[in-house]
Amino acid sequence: MADRSWDWMAQAERDLEVARANAEQEYHEWACFAAQQAAEKALKAALYSRLRESRTHSLRLLLGDIDDNAPETAVQAARVLDRYYIPTRYANGHDSGPPFSYYGPPESQQAIEYADLLVKFARSRMAQSR
Repeated sequence: MADRSWDWMAQAERDLEVARANAEQEYHEWACFAAQQAAEKALKAALYSRLRESRTHSLRLLLGDIDDNAPETAVQAARVLDRYYIPTRYANGHDSGPPFSYYGPPESQQAIEYADLLVKFARSRMAQSR
């Protein structure tokens, strides 16, 4: 397997920029989802840099695959962001109403902060380039 980990990290950083732009435009559900995606791609980058792969979308599981003694702040961030993978995009993710009606500035700002934390964590766990 070729080491494409830095490509994944570059996309993670761009997804984090997209999350910020969506929040500024008040697309908070998309900001939350983009934040989740940024964290997922960054954590996968750290795994790929070690020539390991994962197909899960669970940030909590990815975090554990990288470091089973990850700081509690990272674990908490992963738990919160995991909640934004499906219900931010699909109408059946909530009992009623469109997804956008469930997300506002507090959720998107927290999601962006947590994604930033996990991107930094993942970057610090990247193996040296091969």
